Amino acid sequence: MRAVIYARYSSELQSDTSIEDHVRVCRERITLEGGRIGQVYSDHAISGASMMRPGLQTLMRDGATDRFDVVYAEALDRLSRDQEDIAAIFKRLSFAGVRIVTLTEGEIGQLHIGVMGMMNAKYLSDLAD
Repeated sequence: MRAVIYARYSSELQSDTSIEDHVRVCRERITLEGGRIGQVYSDHAISGASMMRPGLQTLMRDGATDRFDVVYAEALDRLSRDQEDIAAIFKRLSFAGVRIVTLTEGEIGQLHIGVMGMMNAKYLSDLAD
């Protein structure tokens, strides 16, 4: 299994160590599951409400070119907090044969995308209020 990691934190109020912590626990999980760890993609102090994140954009391009089999993240909301965007990420990666696994939710499927996408979108709405 060729695995990569995606990590993100949202604002200047958080720390780069947040990404380091996410990467460390993802590495431990991948090693435990016998995977080979490839690239780490990350975005620092960028909201999950936007797809316009350099690390995410690179991950999506690389995912479409058979560079890895699975993306690990701490939680689904690290990839996106926008319901439409998370559905698009899931669809594009699935079409390329790439699975998404999070430490919080496990292997991501359609149900996760619907339910967690809705919950993450609600979180953004509440945060804006």
